[in-house]
Amino acid sequence: MSEQNPQVMLETSKGSIKIELFKDTSPITVKNFLGYVRDGYYDGLIFHRVIRDFMIQGGGLNENLEQKKPKFAIKNEADNGLSNKRGTLAMARTAVVDSATSQFFINVVDNDFLDHQGKQQDRYGYCVFGQVLEGMEVVDDIRAVKTGTHKGHSDVPVEPVFITSAKVLE
Repeated sequence: MSEQNPQVMLETSKGSIKIELFKDTSPITVKNFLGYVRDGYYDGLIFHRVIRDFMIQGGGLNENLEQKKPKFAIKNEADNGLSNKRGTLAMARTAVVDSATSQFFINVVDNDFLDHQGKQQDRYGYCVFGQVLEGMEVVDDIRAVKTGTHKGHSDVPVEPVFITSAKVLE
């Protein structure tokens, strides 16, 4: 077994996105994400928050914007030295530092302001734990979709963009 990073194929209604996960710098986050992938948790969920010049976020809500029950929250590994550059994956969370569960986002531009800048809650940052290897054009297709407000959520794609499946590439 080689010590290379795990890879995940995200099949979406817009095409395939191949992702590499950084298990050495973000071991807790990668283990958590792979657990959700192996459980089939992401299958059928949507990218529920799309902001053209920021990021695309998914991994928690279905097309009716109902929250799928996640597992426990994990430790935030944003202090791992990685930056929220275009094409990286990071964990979404609430204002609470260690609140990430299943939701993730793909940065569509360089978002350095999301990086770890200190131990204070508002400076802790968002943990980068992977990057898009193939399919950035699919990410760009998703970021370009028309969005609106739906059931109290803003930046929701008017036509749902589904994660049809997420599979670990062995």
